[in-house]
Amino acid sequence: MPEPMKTISQAKSHGGVQGVYSHLSTSCSCDMSFAVFVPPQARETPCPVVWYLSGLTCTHQNVMDKGEYRRMAAELGLIVVCPDTSPRGADIPDEKDNWQFGCGAGFYLDATQQPYAENYRMYSYIVEELPALIAANFPADMSRQAITGHSMGGHGALTIALKNPERFRSCSTFAPIVQPSTAGWSRPALEKYLGMDEAAWRIYDTTSLIEDGHRFQEFLVDQGTSDGFLNDGLRPWLLEAACAKAGIPLTLRMQDGYDHSYFFISSFMDDHLRWHAERLLLDG
Repeated sequence: MPEPMKTISQAKSHGGVQGVYSHLSTSCSCDMSFAVFVPPQARETPCPVVWYLSGLTCTHQNVMDKGEYRRMAAELGLIVVCPDTSPRGADIPDEKDNWQFGCGAGFYLDATQQPYAENYRMYSYIVEELPALIAANFPADMSRQAITGHSMGGHGALTIALKNPERFRSCSTFAPIVQPSTAGWSRPALEKYLGMDEAAWRIYDTTSLIEDGHRFQEFLVDQGTSDGFLNDGLRPWLLEAACAKAGIPLTLRMQDGYDHSYFFISSFMDDHLRWHAERLLLDG
């Protein structure tokens, strides 16, 4: 059974409720916080769930404040769950001067190396623990789930969807890290979390998962052409090549002049939520 949930705040928005909650996580061995928007339709019937995974340095707060998802989620009748990006607390191993590792940079994996293995278990947290908490405490239709995310969170959304295709009806991302095993801002983190054996990294690398036979029905990816991380960290053409070889339908939209910020994300959030709703609200 999931640990009891505490309510930190709740506010009415677009007829629904935007809440922030916390609980003691058994996966991460610390208190974890997360945000949930519940649309007005949930007063009458359980609603589909869209998971939004945030990027490096973020908490649930960034997308909650800047993502501009509530109006469309309320219109479409979607619950939106926004987890944190890592364990946090005074006792959590961290590199405080390194924004690409440690707190705020969990990379949605289960660490195997000390001293990180006890706390940095974000894959298990997102895939197992938090869904059980959502199912127990919110009017959520857990048979209808979608996943999306930004940057590091886009990496998380893609890898989690590929490894759990039976759970998610759709997956979209904003500027995802598609090959973290070779990107400069993610490779050092994989070394510290998972060790030096690169074979162990493949289950947390989108292109490697596809090469190794994992499949998903289709992906939607938006990427800004003026993103400062495009050529070194993100490289969506690697995902495009992997999907083409594997026969996975990919809609890759290169958005002219957009950068890596929430100005970009909020500009296309409505598109993504509509895209997910089309797939979540289908019968069957």
